[in-house]
Amino acid sequence: MQVNKLSHSSGKEERFSSSGFIFAAIGSAVGLGNMWKFPYITGQYGGAAFFLLFVVCLVIVGLPVLLAELAIGRGGRGSASSSFVKLSGSKVWGGLGMISVIAPFIIMSFYAIVAGWTLHYAMLSFSGKLFSNTDFSAQFNGFMSGYTPIVWQGVVLILVGFVVMKGISGGIEKFNKILIPGMFILLVILMVRALTLPGASAGVSFFLNPDFSKLTPESTLVALGHAFFSLSLGMGTMITYGSYVEKRQSLGAGTLAIGGGDLLYALIAGLIIFPTTFSFGIDPGEGPGLVFVALPAAFSAMPFGAFFGGLFFILLAIAALTSTVSLLEVPVTYTMDRFGWSRTGSVWIIVIGCFILGVPAALSLGAAPGLAFGGTIMFDLMDFFASNVLLPLGGLIVTIFAGYFYKGVAEEAGLTAGWFRVWLFMLRFVAPILVVFVFLHSSGIIKF
Repeated sequence: MQVNKLSHSSGKEERFSSSGFIFAAIGSAVGLGNMWKFPYITGQYGGAAFFLLFVVCLVIVGLPVLLAELAIGRGGRGSASSSFVKLSGSKVWGGLGMISVIAPFIIMSFYAIVAGWTLHYAMLSFSGKLFSNTDFSAQFNGFMSGYTPIVWQGVVLILVGFVVMKGISGGIEKFNKILIPGMFILLVILMVRALTLPGASAGVSFFLNPDFSKLTPESTLVALGHAFFSLSLGMGTMITYGSYVEKRQSLGAGTLAIGGGDLLYALIAGLIIFPTTFSFGIDPGEGPGLVFVALPAAFSAMPFGAFFGGLFFILLAIAALTSTVSLLEVPVTYTMDRFGWSRTGSVWIIVIGCFILGVPAALSLGAAPGLAFGGTIMFDLMDFFASNVLLPLGGLIVTIFAGYFYKGVAEEAGLTAGWFRVWLFMLRFVAPILVVFVFLHSSGIIKF
């Protein structure tokens, strides 16, 4: 089959090492959502009870779908589209797999914008300029209303472009092996600083002592959606990374390691955010402005705040960059497989395309708010379409394909007979139903 013949032909049959795969996959899963979105939705939906609900959702939906994506990728040895074609023999499945190629392209276009904010704020914090004016809301709005975010968007895309251009072992693997341990060190330093703040115990109590009366049907679906998306599911990244995994690598063990790394990161992030917000009287459910408006106010009031603020935004930047690298690899692998392009050519064509698509999104946030459709600015429109429509559809396709159509899934997953039956039951009957509910809720079709 032509698609199979072309699979990774431009990648010179590159493979991850066992540890390199784990680092790269954790880097993909651990992103801005863990440090930016997770704390404020946890604050909004009840603290510890929501966190426990998130853990349950991670186990019953996130991990089964993650293993399915990795199995499809390694079995197909191709892109998020061509792997489906090889394993099914049908171009229809390849067309459905294209959803998981288009989604990361769109996501990267606006994700790079937010990643650029983190680099900008890291520089402002280390230089002390961030704290020269304590009206942090005005600072953020002023930054957004200019054209500087476009510059930082370009910087992020160029940085990740150079990493992906170097290939799997020499680029993505090496990049993550350096940054993921570095990120963990920063997490521990910031956690220790947060836990030693006056009044930090109230934040720890909020995060770790559950009040189940605060749970609602809506919070359940939000936790389910975040567990699904925090593992980079439905966007082709784990299928693509799986295609570069050696046969001797245990996908089951890898799935547990990735899920554990994602959960550990979320736990430590909570032990940074909540003690800090409670110590300085900040509402932990404030929303997206928590990171770029509320937390700078906290850093400005603590000793050596510029230093710790700088470390915090460097931490965010690392999380953003490792995720952006995995997003870029998806369309790059596809274009190499489909068109036979070189890796270098694929990288820079995709990077330029993402930059062009992202500019209107960046401008719509401040410099040109008129860039909207139906009253919704371009940034929010792209985010909604990719996150609330394409990703659930991509995840649903994976569960149905692995659960009903992929005949070699048992061999590729490598599970014992008992665990395989449990996993297959989750893929066939539990995950698809829950993913549909997430889609209906996130798209606004059902409301509570």
